[in-house]
Amino acid sequence: MCEVDCRLACNERESINKFRVIQANLRQQDLPYFTPKEVVVHNTPDDCWVSFLGIVRDLTPLVRQYEGTREIKPILAYAGKDISHWFDTRTGDIVHRIHPVTGVRVPYTPHGPVPHVLLEVPTTEWMPLYSIPWWFNPAYVVGYVTRAARYVRIMNVLAKTEVVTEVCSEDTLERILERHLMSNSHSESYTWKSEGQVLNMKLTLDQNGIPDPIPRLRAVNLPDDYFIPCLMLYFNDDLT
Repeated sequence: MCEVDCRLACNERESINKFRVIQANLRQQDLPYFTPKEVVVHNTPDDCWVSFLGIVRDLTPLVRQYEGTREIKPILAYAGKDISHWFDTRTGDIVHRIHPVTGVRVPYTPHGPVPHVLLEVPTTEWMPLYSIPWWFNPAYVVGYVTRAARYVRIMNVLAKTEVVTEVCSEDTLERILERHLMSNSHSESYTWKSEGQVLNMKLTLDQNGIPDPIPRLRAVNLPDDYFIPCLMLYFNDDLT
């Protein structure tokens, strides 16, 4: 193996190890899950989120730092969207290619230059990057993208009202309660039940015996909202 191949293999191993460390550190944090519909609303320069490789990042500080530059335009164009195709799923790094003219391994950015991506070498403008690239920086991480979004009906037995909410399959009932606070600010004053059974608020819907019906509905060509599980809210009269 030549010296160049050894250097490329070493760089790749370094990226893989860095990616694994980041993933391990994130798993130790209690980060929320988001649906794609929740991510897509953060699509402005003042509120810029992106998702890639299953992780949601808030890049608003990066947008402010590079405001008015050419490098930030691709990120603004993809604000609120998933950009996993920019990255190598094995290393977590920007996808690279071998330049057809110089034979040098360079970042592959057909969408245009982005922050922290070094210039294609050889060039007199090349400078080493001394900071953590934004795609490896855990400071931008706000949560995960859900594996599967699902619907749930939340019925207030006292007020005789109901709301259909899209939630993440990984959400605990406590997280679903947080989401429901937008519809009912006193949601914590209710006992949550399903089919007469009190639900464990620290567990997910699946763990509470409420499976997601969407896979079975799709198997028989029925719409996702043909059947939606219902959670019943019974008032406790404590007004928390």
